[in-house]
Amino acid sequence: MRRREFITLVGGATAAWPFATRAQESKRVRRLGVLMGRLEGDTEGQARLAAFLEQFQKLGWLEGRTIRIDIRWQTPDADSLHRFAKELVALQPDVILSESTPPTAALRQQTRTIPIVFAVVSDPIGSGFVASLARPDGNITGFLNIEGSLGGKWMELLKEIAPRVARVAFLYNPPAAPFAEFYLKSFKTVAASLGVEATTAPVHNISEFETVIGAHARAPNGGLIVMPDAFVNTHREKVVSLAAYHRLPAVYAYRLNAKIGGLLSYGFDTHNNFRRAAMYVDRILKGEKASELPVQAQDKFELAINLRTAKALGLNVPASLLARADEVIE
Repeated sequence: MRRREFITLVGGATAAWPFATRAQESKRVRRLGVLMGRLEGDTEGQARLAAFLEQFQKLGWLEGRTIRIDIRWQTPDADSLHRFAKELVALQPDVILSESTPPTAALRQQTRTIPIVFAVVSDPIGSGFVASLARPDGNITGFLNIEGSLGGKWMELLKEIAPRVARVAFLYNPPAAPFAEFYLKSFKTVAASLGVEATTAPVHNISEFETVIGAHARAPNGGLIVMPDAFVNTHREKVVSLAAYHRLPAVYAYRLNAKIGGLLSYGFDTHNNFRRAAMYVDRILKGEKASELPVQAQDKFELAINLRTAKALGLNVPASLLARADEVIE
């Protein structure tokens, strides 16, 4: 082989190597971890994950061909989230989807390098997940599920649909809601302006729901606001049934609560957050950094009213409130 031909051959092969390497990388099966902060049998949790997976597939990711997905669900074991967070990090996925605040906190303890996208977190700055909403500056980013001013909005709606309410308890689970003060401040401020006595009603286990809600119902003109934390959401049917049994008008964050018998809900479509989270996971898998993807807030809220429950409580829903509702359950 003549010298000029040899140089041309070697030069061509060298130039082809980066393209071959990139082609191999593009065909590499990527890995996604998922940590859900609720029991696997929870229908709402399944619906949220399904919304994510549907959108993720639309973006071109096919499980077993272009992506491997490892999913972990919380169990009744109090340490399960931390154990599963450790397991997922040990698998060294390219990115991890985290449902809410508790699983995100568990994952943050295990890694500061693997990108994490949360779908429904209330106060990521207060929880220590991000430095700011505009620039997270770490390995975590995602989507807000609610804003603190809604604590006051729930109070206003409760007073509007049940004008005689004079005492309102804010029901939540402290371990699952380290962001509680985020809502309580506006709740207490608005309650005071309306002349309503505002109290907190923390519950630490399932048995305390009956004790706490029953105690609040003993005096007349009581009402209830239910915090959107993972523990209370998991036991939403029990909370809704106890509120009905004790004839307490109650306001919730999610439309699902109104559908199963809750009086009124005001919040956002959580499934949409999971679809948006799929887009962030896709962008990270394609090379973008979590630290440069801003935490996004909600821009659309929905109001649902259950007229059957209102009738059972002897409430006449104002026409002005019905006109603003996105869904009226009859």
